[in-house]
Amino acid sequence: MDVITKDDFVQNLSRYYKQIKEGKLFIHPTDTIYGIGCDATNSKAVLHARDAKNRHTKAFSVIAPGKDWIRENCTVTKEGEKWLEKLPGPYTLIFHLKKKYAIAPEVNPAQDTLAVRIPSHWFSKAAQELNIPIITTAANKVGQLFMTTLDDLDPDIAKHVDFTIYEGEKKAKHSTVIDVTQGGKIVY
Repeated sequence: MDVITKDDFVQNLSRYYKQIKEGKLFIHPTDTIYGIGCDATNSKAVLHARDAKNRHTKAFSVIAPGKDWIRENCTVTKEGEKWLEKLPGPYTLIFHLKKKYAIAPEVNPAQDTLAVRIPSHWFSKAAQELNIPIITTAANKVGQLFMTTLDDLDPDIAKHVDFTIYEGEKKAKHSTVIDVTQGGKIVY
């Protein structure tokens, strides 16, 4: 696993974008905590992320390429628009998915919903530039504490990851999850 900085990532964008489009797993920073990421349209990559986390049924969230992508692929009600206006920010919003092909079915195998984020963080621009949704799920195994430094990274996860974009210790908590399909109910 390569550990790179923001500058490394930005200076070698085409290389890392190619790896993401090829289905590689990586760890990325957000405005809250570190996440495991991959191309959310690539079934093989999403299954690899499930294996890395040992998370085989619960839905993954995605970093959306932008608000327009969310409106195009999800059912956004008036309540949903109110929450969309809070993005970018530390929120994960659950919408009904109207275009099933917008993501790999393995992102949320049991539901017709999609949890989306647009973090208030430079990494959100990567999803925007790639114009694909990026899986974002806490960089931990199910039931363990999430990664705040490289020392916290589970060695089994590290074996699955091709590169980590590291920017030092993260002291934030996870994002607040809002289920817009249930009237804006805070679920986590």
